[in-house]
Amino acid sequence: MAIEVADAAVKPRYVDWAAVIAGAVLAAAISFVLFTAGAAIGLSLVSAREESHGTLAAYLAAFWAIAVPIGSLLAGGYVAGRMRAAWTESEIEGDFRDGVHGALVWGVSILLGAMLASSAASTAGHVTASVASGAANTTAAVAPAMGSLLQTQPDANRSALSAEQQSQLSAIFLRSARKGSISDSDRAYLNSTVAQATGIPPAEAEKRVADAYNATVEAVETTRKATVAAGLITATGLLIGLVAAWYAAQRGGNHRDTNRPARFSTNRVSSLP
Repeated sequence: MAIEVADAAVKPRYVDWAAVIAGAVLAAAISFVLFTAGAAIGLSLVSAREESHGTLAAYLAAFWAIAVPIGSLLAGGYVAGRMRAAWTESEIEGDFRDGVHGALVWGVSILLGAMLASSAASTAGHVTASVASGAANTTAAVAPAMGSLLQTQPDANRSALSAEQQSQLSAIFLRSARKGSISDSDRAYLNSTVAQATGIPPAEAEKRVADAYNATVEAVETTRKATVAAGLITATGLLIGLVAAWYAAQRGGNHRDTNRPARFSTNRVSSLP
C-alpha cells in the first residue's frame, strides 16, 4: 500500500528533524523526571541513623537504570513516528523510515543529555558531586581498615594521630592498593607510625598494617566491580531503549497512516496489529 502526501508540491524530506527533536525533548524530559524521582526514592531507603535498605536500593537503582530509558524512549519514538510527515512510499519503506526516526530520537536524546551534563551550569555541580563521591568512596574503603589499625591498648603511653596524619595513612593505603603492593619505604613508615600511635609491639604493628592493606584492597576491588556493573547496566538500558524507540516510532507511524486516535486505553493497545 502506497502512502501519498496531501500536497504533492511539498518536497519530501528523508529526515523530519522537527519530529525527531520533539521526540528527543520529550524523552529527555521524562528521563529527567523519573531519574530525579528514583534518586529520591533510593536515598529514602539508605540512612545512617535509621534502618537502612542498601541492598534494596541497589536493586532498585539497577531496575531504574534499565526501565527509565526504555519507557522514555518508547514515548519519544512514538511521538517522532507519529509526527513524521509521510510521503509517497511503500508500507515497508514507511516502516523503515519511521524506525530510523525512532533511532534518531535515541541518538539525539543521548547527545542532548551529554551536552546538558557538560554545560557550564551543571559542570560545577557534577564536579562537586564527583569530589564528594570520591571522598565518600575513599572513606568507605579505608574506614574499616583504619579502625582496626589504630585501636590502642588501654594503658599504653601513646601519641595520638592528627587528622592530617590519618588522611596521609589512608592515602598511602589507597595508592598501594591501586599499585598492587606497598613499597618498602611506605611499609616502614606505616609500621613505625602505627606502633608509635598505638603503643603496640613492632611485630603487632606490622600485622595490623598487613591486615589493613588487605582490607583496603578488597574494598577497592568491590568498588571497581560495582562501577563496572553500573556501566554495563546503563549501557544495556540504552541499547534496549534503541530497540524500544525503533518499535514505538513504527507504531506511531502506523497510527498516523491509519488515523488511529492516540488514547491511553489498555483495550485499544492490546488490539493493535
